[in-house]
Amino acid sequence: MTFEAPSVIAEPLPYEAKLASRLLGDIDLVVIHCTELPDLAMAREYGERALYDSGTGNSGHYYIDRDGSVHRYVAEDRVAHHVRGYNPRSVGIELVNTGRYPHWLAAGHQAMDEPYTEAQIASLIELLRQLSAALPNLRFIAGHEDLDTTQVPASDDETVSVQRKLDPGPLFPWARVLNEVALKRLLP
Repeated sequence: MTFEAPSVIAEPLPYEAKLASRLLGDIDLVVIHCTELPDLAMAREYGERALYDSGTGNSGHYYIDRDGSVHRYVAEDRVAHHVRGYNPRSVGIELVNTGRYPHWLAAGHQAMDEPYTEAQIASLIELLRQLSAALPNLRFIAGHEDLDTTQVPASDDETVSVQRKLDPGPLFPWARVLNEVALKRLLP
């Protein structure tokens, strides 16, 4: 059983059926990401890449483009690979945003200065409300940066450490989103 809002465009990844299945009652967390890629087409290309022996790759469940359109790549009853340690209990939502692209881990390129569009945030809030109504145990929300705080050597200077994941980043409107939905921010 999967959740299908009328405004969601279902575009399953080729390997969706190979992802582990789960009960909707197992989901209690939504993780907000940004793609850190220039556009939805490139995010789709990255999502389609098979990276594991199972024939699956890394992807969120939902992608929200700058125009507010919502695309579902993985159904909620499947475990998508989007955040270390939290995948079995969470739904991943990716917002199209350049983030640190293309020098994700360069010490001198850690600013995330592309604002999210009004259409993206409005669609995100509506999707979160719909997910809350459809998933009986959904209680928490977190940013990828909240859950993966791993430090790695910078790609341009191995003597400097940078945080591996910074999304959704400093321009994400946490106060607004938390005010609009009945989810509590999960901070480890």
